[in-house]
Amino acid sequence: MADLFAPDTDAETPADTAPLADRLRPRSLAEVVGQDHLTGADGAIGRMVAAGRLSSIIFWGPPGTGKTTISRLLADAVGMRFAPVSAVFSGVADLKKIFATAADHARRGEKTLLFVDEIHRFNRAQQDSFLPFVENGTVILVGATTENPSFELNAALLSRAQVLILRRLDAAALEQLLERAEAVTGRPLPLDAAAREALLASADGDGRFLLNQVETLHAINIGEPLDPAGLSALLHRRVAVYDKDREGHYNLISALHKSLRGSDPQAALYYLARMLTAGEEPLYVLRRLVRFATEDIGLADPQALVQCLAAKDAYDFLGSPEGELAIVQACLYCATAPKSNAAYAAMKASFKSARDTGSLMPPQNILNAPTRLMKDIGYGKGYQYDHDAAEGFSGDNYWPGEMAPQTFYTPTERGFEARIAERIAYWNRLRADRDG
Repeated sequence: MADLFAPDTDAETPADTAPLADRLRPRSLAEVVGQDHLTGADGAIGRMVAAGRLSSIIFWGPPGTGKTTISRLLADAVGMRFAPVSAVFSGVADLKKIFATAADHARRGEKTLLFVDEIHRFNRAQQDSFLPFVENGTVILVGATTENPSFELNAALLSRAQVLILRRLDAAALEQLLERAEAVTGRPLPLDAAAREALLASADGDGRFLLNQVETLHAINIGEPLDPAGLSALLHRRVAVYDKDREGHYNLISALHKSLRGSDPQAALYYLARMLTAGEEPLYVLRRLVRFATEDIGLADPQALVQCLAAKDAYDFLGSPEGELAIVQACLYCATAPKSNAAYAAMKASFKSARDTGSLMPPQNILNAPTRLMKDIGYGKGYQYDHDAAEGFSGDNYWPGEMAPQTFYTPTERGFEARIAERIAYWNRLRADRDG
């Protein structure tokens, strides 16, 4: 996908009638906004340009942050031929032609910067096809991706490239774009101060989207400056970036889980809202809340699991949007409940012990004896029926003879588990007294 800010190095300065984005395209790396950590003198790109030598790069960042622009300007800065290709529209045959052309230029002493947009869309075999040409210097590879390279790119390719992260454009960088737009057009935006802030927020860090909005505003004959309500009625917000099977999805569910665990109901609600308003399946969120109730609350508040399952039933019954209030209630309950991972830790420890100890037989006294033979060999002999014992507690030993008693579950002193801890301590005292 072509970058809105990408300059055509062979083109003349765009005419006044050209699209606004075309007129605003940077002519040097110094004009790129929002990425000073890379393009500045101390940044990775700044250092490469100063040295006049490039290594292969993977640009990773959200849409509209200048990945294509920087790649084009980088080729200009070091005097390299720029060869762009999109992984969406190209296959191995196209790549072979590109590599052959690059090899011809290399023989004439001209180096090629191969820019691959959406590089994560190439499959593993296609990614492997880059390796020999990167290694022998036929091309310097610069790939652009919105997806986490750790998940989407071959390890072999990653080992030969430096991953540089482009940041979402902040308010200051977006404001720079607005000021440049006003300078180029010679017209102030028809917005009051609050609407101007709302316009920046609506871009959600995407410079390309922001300039499209600016061009729309200039194309409409607006008499009086708009306030935020007027702006909202005229323009739409940028849809939040959220791919339900990719990293953004996992980042938000992780943030929700960690906010719940940290007992921050406000942050938990924010991430819950981020997911639901972006189109996440409510039942997926409910499954994660149920998991949280068992992993991070457990018996510190047994009602947390009940609340989450009730929210699932309520959502099934009501659907959207009414049923989403039940999800919010479950989220708030979990965030404000006392926390304990004692049950989760006990599960892991007990499962490990079960795997390690194999097929040890329980003691015979606690085994049922439904046949005469089993009675004759001692099954059930000496079993102490707890309801007949004082305090309803016999204090018997229930562990295999070859295994010492273990402690897997240690309740915390929080919430309902504090009462469970008191009961266990009481039973331990009775057991100690009877053993003594």
